[in-house]
Amino acid sequence: MLSAGLRRAGSQFTPVVSLRGRTAVWIARLPTGVTLLYFDRGLVSLALHSGTVDAGSSGWRYGPAVLDGERRRLIAAFNGGFKLETGSGGFESHGRTASPLRRGLGSIVTYADGTTNIGAWEEGVPSRGSPVVSVRQNLSLLIDHAAAAGNIECVSCWGATLGGGPEVARSALGITADGQLVWAGGERLSVAMLTEGLLKAKAVRAVELDINPQWVAGYVYRHQGSRRPLEPIPVVPAQNGIAGAFLEPYSRDFFTVLSR
Repeated sequence: MLSAGLRRAGSQFTPVVSLRGRTAVWIARLPTGVTLLYFDRGLVSLALHSGTVDAGSSGWRYGPAVLDGERRRLIAAFNGGFKLETGSGGFESHGRTASPLRRGLGSIVTYADGTTNIGAWEEGVPSRGSPVVSVRQNLSLLIDHAAAAGNIECVSCWGATLGGGPEVARSALGITADGQLVWAGGERLSVAMLTEGLLKAKAVRAVELDINPQWVAGYVYRHQGSRRPLEPIPVVPAQNGIAGAFLEPYSRDFFTVLSR
């Protein structure tokens, strides 16, 4: 059964991944070019991966590639945030910090119970008394209180684009009022178009993730049996893609969506 939030988002959502007879992931492609992936929080959890460069290969619980043990639970994956060297936000995973967390920045926070929340650091997240396993920050919140940030028409405020134009590959992660996660991405999007797509999916808070075609990609994975490799299926039409589709070592951080 669709959640109330997804029913309100409209009939454009269609099931794309099922688990144990229930739909775990829905997909929608909007006329504006925004692709949306909607995840059932009761069936999946989020894992933050380091890359070979951001945040480095060694010592992380989840490293630069999805390894065998995790592959059995792998449902989807998508890009992380800006390069850490840009100073746009922090990175912390399982007690280790690659870039310090900063108050007020938009934060994707995953807890030990497998739930994830999105909010401004120390101004809404983390939840008191809930052990945190990972945090990825990137800029200020794109959406807060179900409203777009006041500076979405400022192109430079949301990252340097190739060629300086407003419409490039962009991505973001949002959360609905009932705690469901929504990833949004597309190849030629303005900040306003990306934000509008998330608002249509009833996101109440959201963080922009990476931008520009080399670094925006989402996949769902088809399991073909224990003796056959996973098949990564791109979710954004004509996306530039990630070499190895996160199944081989990648230079940048990223998220995987895993079955519970």
